Amino acid sequence: MFNAIVVEKNEDGKTSASVQQISEDQLPPAEVTVAVEYSTVNYKDGLCIGPGGGLVRQYPHVPGIDFAGTVEASDDERYKPGDKVVLTGWRVGEVHWGGYAQKARVKADWLVPLPDGLDTRQAMAVGTAGFTAMLAVMALEDHGIKDGPVLVTGAAGGVGSVATAILSNLGHEVAAVTGRPETSDYLKDLGATQIVAREEINETTKRPLEAETWGGCVDAVGGDMLARVLGQMQYGASVAAVGLAGGAGLPATVIPFLLRGVNLLGIDSVMQPYENRLRAWERIAKDLPMNKLEAMIQPAVLADLPELGRGILKGQVKGRVVVDVNA
Repeated sequence: MFNAIVVEKNEDGKTSASVQQISEDQLPPAEVTVAVEYSTVNYKDGLCIGPGGGLVRQYPHVPGIDFAGTVEASDDERYKPGDKVVLTGWRVGEVHWGGYAQKARVKADWLVPLPDGLDTRQAMAVGTAGFTAMLAVMALEDHGIKDGPVLVTGAAGGVGSVATAILSNLGHEVAAVTGRPETSDYLKDLGATQIVAREEINETTKRPLEAETWGGCVDAVGGDMLARVLGQMQYGASVAAVGLAGGAGLPATVIPFLLRGVNLLGIDSVMQPYENRLRAWERIAKDLPMNKLEAMIQPAVLADLPELGRGILKGQVKGRVVVDVNA
């Protein structure tokens, strides 16, 4: 028996999450069993844990959309007992039991070997959010980052924090957008050279084009903010959009795309090909400074997760929550 966060649906249709003991026999069938060491708290985890159930299809359910640990048993020749691995995406923690347990059983195709330079705790300080941030940075690089500051929206969150640290370490000026003034020192420590109040973006005019300001953008918010940012991009610059916290709508026109050649790059971290996942994790190990990574970490244990799940939905979580599932 081992500990896990189990989400159950009650008779009234609401869900509840608690630490329970489960057995290995209860894990879903797959090729690789992993002794989980660390997981994280992401926005999707909050939806899965929350009272509405969110993304979960069947109950009982073990959430946790990413994890890092050690292979315990494998029916796939690519992974041997003792191998260190990391998993993000593939709807683990949503439709397949995930990382909020001391063991997980998953498909071999979903795993990536942990790259040199990262341990399992650091991998989950990066987590799905940091992995997504690196995918966004890689997409901007592929399309060419222009001179001038790169804007990062939702900068105090998981994706934004890692994107700020990576871009700064690569030598870019970073303008970090936040709605929480108390996070300014935190963002400067990550390398932001400019702090932009969320109101400065949201209260700009609704003209489709404004002054050419940003040489690139990692947008972790979406909605109205993304629409405003599009009109502020330099000619030929790109926006890598990764988040829907501000809504799935896009109240914009085609003018920034037609008259400024702005590129809108959608980043999906869920079903990335193996080569992309491996490349992103190797870049993370190389280009994310570990001292800045440590500054993002909030430690947690399994018992903290119901409250943290609610907090992340309210925008109350800063940086990266690293869950030690064995503590």
